[in-house]
Amino acid sequence: MTRLATRLTQRLGIAHPILSAPMALAGGGALAAAVTRAGGLGLIGGGYGDAGWLEQQFAAAGNTQVGCGFITWSMAKKPEVLTQALAHRPAALMLSFGDPRPFAAEIAAAGVPLICQCQSLDHVRQALEAGAAIIIAQGAEAGGHGARRATLPFVPEAADFIARESPDTLLLAAGGIADGRGFAAALMLGADGVLMGTRFWASREALVHERHHAVAVAATGDGTVRTALPDIARQLDWPKPFDIRVANNVFIAKWSGRDAELKAAIDTEAPAYREAFMAGDPDKAAVIFGEAAGLIRDVPSAGEIVEHMVAEAATLLGRAGRFLA
Repeated sequence: MTRLATRLTQRLGIAHPILSAPMALAGGGALAAAVTRAGGLGLIGGGYGDAGWLEQQFAAAGNTQVGCGFITWSMAKKPEVLTQALAHRPAALMLSFGDPRPFAAEIAAAGVPLICQCQSLDHVRQALEAGAAIIIAQGAEAGGHGARRATLPFVPEAADFIARESPDTLLLAAGGIADGRGFAAALMLGADGVLMGTRFWASREALVHERHHAVAVAATGDGTVRTALPDIARQLDWPKPFDIRVANNVFIAKWSGRDAELKAAIDTEAPAYREAFMAGDPDKAAVIFGEAAGLIRDVPSAGEIVEHMVAEAATLLGRAGRFLA
């Protein structure tokens, strides 16, 4: 199989510079292990710090080397889950959506590479101060939580900044990348690899209801919105400037512009939302994917996704010279 060698593949000892995002609830051990077996590196989604779920997913990954990621502001409320994850000797530990610096020493002491997901240059500065081995420049096109920067200009700006301030630190691109075209473009923008959520969310190994997968396969990128409504319904106090990209469905339409009313009715709406999500109802709870859904037409295995992406990117990069006069 074709390989694309970058500093990331050399540093992590993997075949392909592709990581799966540590998606809360969806990115379990089976998905992470499948991505690793395909030559990338899979990350278990530690999410909001459910210790029992975390143990189950490391067990599901078996002896396959995987990483883990946490929502930093939530993990800070129960930092023992970081210690728990590090005890599994993950290949990398990713922190997103909060200051990583208070946790950097424990991660470094465990000898685990720190990955920091960033949504602004200020976040990149924090990550460098924390000693991050890998920084992810996440564009707002991404599914799930994020901020406002777009992938196309943010990645090269972050690449230039890192090259000046910490040239040994690696950079990954995230947000809107779902095929070999986006993969090749990320490398041309100065990234050492990519981190993908939505494309792996739409894989057979992901812990996603089949009705939610069907919505993504039928969707276009126009069919997503950024909103705070699912977090209100789940009673999650997400800090600014982060909100979440989800499918624009009946739930969103019902409560759009009515944040205060949803909060006032939360005693009734929160249980109804949880029940709908667990049932896979695609209308009454959020379906969490990004603009890359417009590029997704099937739900293959994670291994097939990696294989097709690498082959397509290699072909495109090999043809790059065709534009020269």
